Amino acid sequence: MSQAANRKLSIRDLALNGRRVFIRVDFNVPLASGGTEITSDKRIRASLPTIQYALAQGAGVVLASHLGRPKGKPNPEMSLQPVAVRLAELLGRPVTMAPDCVGPAVEALKPAPGQVLLLENLRFHAEEEKNDPSFAAQLAALCDVYVNDAFGSAHRAHASTEGITRHVSQAAAGLLMDKELEYLNKVTQNPARPAVAILGGAKVSDKIEVIQNLIGLVDKLLIGGAMAYTFLKAKGEPTGKSLVEEDKLDLARELMAQHGAKLVLPTDHIVAEKFEEHAPNQAVTVIPEGSMGLDIGPESAAAYAALIASARTVIWNGPMGVFEKKPFDAGTVAVARAVASADCVSVVGGGDSEKAVKSAGVSDKISHVSTGGGASLEFLSGLILPGVAALTDK
Repeated sequence: MSQAANRKLSIRDLALNGRRVFIRVDFNVPLASGGTEITSDKRIRASLPTIQYALAQGAGVVLASHLGRPKGKPNPEMSLQPVAVRLAELLGRPVTMAPDCVGPAVEALKPAPGQVLLLENLRFHAEEEKNDPSFAAQLAALCDVYVNDAFGSAHRAHASTEGITRHVSQAAAGLLMDKELEYLNKVTQNPARPAVAILGGAKVSDKIEVIQNLIGLVDKLLIGGAMAYTFLKAKGEPTGKSLVEEDKLDLARELMAQHGAKLVLPTDHIVAEKFEEHAPNQAVTVIPEGSMGLDIGPESAAAYAALIASARTVIWNGPMGVFEKKPFDAGTVAVARAVASADCVSVVGGGDSEKAVKSAGVSDKISHVSTGGGASLEFLSGLILPGVAALTDK
């Protein structure tokens, strides 16, 4: 795999003193009240080590990010202006907000060493997502060297993640990107054994490539979430009103025929007749007609926890049930606690799994919680991430 962290230049390998560095960050933060208020600054904080490193090395810093989906035209509700304000507070120094991300007015604002310029939302231009070469060249004209610290966008071949690298002398990974690649490589290339993967979520179709890639790497693959019911139905077990992907039953049979010993499915379930919070529910080993499985049962949770406890490597992506509605979060919380207390290298893929470890209060006991749901999923599927492949080899 050509995305091993140690094969790509890191920001630490660049001579930055007196130079301008363009850092692609992920400032796609949640905004409230008409786009003026940031409800979580986690993504801004995640980029601070890279920004502070560049400043300490004597660089002028140009920051670029997308925010939301403005569909290729300016939208004041998706301006990065509130981010500039918050970033200045966190850095303890002024952050200049550019009126746009390209053009003469922006070029006139090129930062001197120690200064920070934040470009306006890249996606206010349709050329960003189209990876337009002339747009990429305009972005590159703002800097001497390029750093990508936006792992969450590394699976997209956009102008600011891939196109720009063709117009700069060096393209390196930021500290956050470095860390993501280091951990994802650690758990997928010669992982310490036993290696256990836990996959949940609604659909087998969303995780087919991950299942096919990981099953060859790990010793056990634990399946939870609604995707388990597609496998159970393929085995001939009753699934009641549970979510099943009928068009994936043959694939599930094929996976079980080839890798039956590695695939672990739940043996009991928390079922209810309605999908709503605190709906009357029960633990069953056979799902009755008229009921739907909404979480793995206590017996499965205990069996999964035991397998996790003996693991030296754990990869987790996707919840075990509809954990956003109580009490159907119990299976996910049990798995989160088991991963946290295991003596292993643990990597949790973004999105729902990240929310799960947070709600279980164990985020600090996981080796690495990925900042990119889609990107980590594609990496675990064995796919090459364009934003990583485009970086300069060491």
